[in-house]
Amino acid sequence: MKNMLVAQSGGPSAAINATITGVIDAGLESEEIRHVYGALNGIKGVLNENFVMLDEICRSKEKRDLLAMTPAAALGSCRWKLKDPKENAEEFEKIIQVLRKNEIGYFIYTGGNDSMDTVYKLSQYCKEHGVDDIKIMGAPKTIDNDLGETDHCPGFGSAAKFIATAFTEIACDSFVYDVPSVTIVEIMGRNAGWLTASAALARTEKRRVPQLIYLCEKTFDEERFIQDVKDALKKENNIIIAVSEGVKDASGKYVGEEIKSGKEDAFGHKYLSGIGKYLEGLVGEQIGCKVRSVELNVLQRCAGYMLSRTDIMESRNLGAYAAISAIRGESGKMSVLERISNHPYHVKISLADLSGIANYEKTVPVEWITEEGNDITDELVEYLTPLIQGEVEIPYENGIPKHFVL
Repeated sequence: MKNMLVAQSGGPSAAINATITGVIDAGLESEEIRHVYGALNGIKGVLNENFVMLDEICRSKEKRDLLAMTPAAALGSCRWKLKDPKENAEEFEKIIQVLRKNEIGYFIYTGGNDSMDTVYKLSQYCKEHGVDDIKIMGAPKTIDNDLGETDHCPGFGSAAKFIATAFTEIACDSFVYDVPSVTIVEIMGRNAGWLTASAALARTEKRRVPQLIYLCEKTFDEERFIQDVKDALKKENNIIIAVSEGVKDASGKYVGEEIKSGKEDAFGHKYLSGIGKYLEGLVGEQIGCKVRSVELNVLQRCAGYMLSRTDIMESRNLGAYAAISAIRGESGKMSVLERISNHPYHVKISLADLSGIANYEKTVPVEWITEEGNDITDELVEYLTPLIQGEVEIPYENGIPKHFVL
């Protein structure tokens, strides 16, 4: 018997703990596994040998179910980039040493693009150096929904559900007054507009909001934007706009970049914020109506009270599948979802090689964005709709949601 280790990395989400729960489920059910450990703060926790015994902490089904419905990352996270093993193999040797010392034969790492880069590098290093006693697998996670080889990503459905709900409530507020108004809602998405597109799920027969949607996959033109807003105000008094934080101009520069921090994370990604406020000033200056901007910020990724049942179930199953596949001898792969049909909605879980996933961003197909670049097509709405379906029974304590805490 060997031990299994699981860790989380990258930005938190409302479903990443469900994936961890799936790994624990599989470990507890397998006769091949002695203990399921969790590494605190991702790969840094592995390097520092900072482990907790998850199979003991989450022995009861009640504890595991609570963990699955708790947002963020119960094990903590990190943004730690492993160096090229050809230039510096010390970290890789240290990880292998730590895993062997703790009799860990299976390592499951859950996260997004950069996390899968870690899994790919580590699994390749093991393969090239004849390390066959340790199996390393990835389990997807990212609200950005930009991982390749999988139809969609855990965490995205719940974030999309929150965003759509937020837009319905912003509409309730905005439509109270009879004076012309523009509300600009900034949504996460550096290079992929999936989350911004999900705002369209707020639309109903009686109220089509947001009226304008701008994704980062299309070049953003400020003059065209102002004309779009003017045209929309001719039809309705109250306009709500969804815009990706990462929209760029024709030169490839982030719009309003000068008011952003300019700082980057360990993987070279810029920290973005401010497009909503920038466009608020633009509308105020050139149109002059009542205008405000709203930045959903971290609420959109960790709203545990707005979970998609579909998202939580799929996330838990993906974690379990990654763990079971590792026990069966698979390594260097990620558990993925393949959509079979929309009506009825049906997916199957399989494996994909990480060589086609690590450091690759899956963006919204341009054919799913209108030619004018200010809305999305019905095909994209059809893709998104099943992912936000269903609710989970959230446990409450003293009037607020109850969360799992280590």
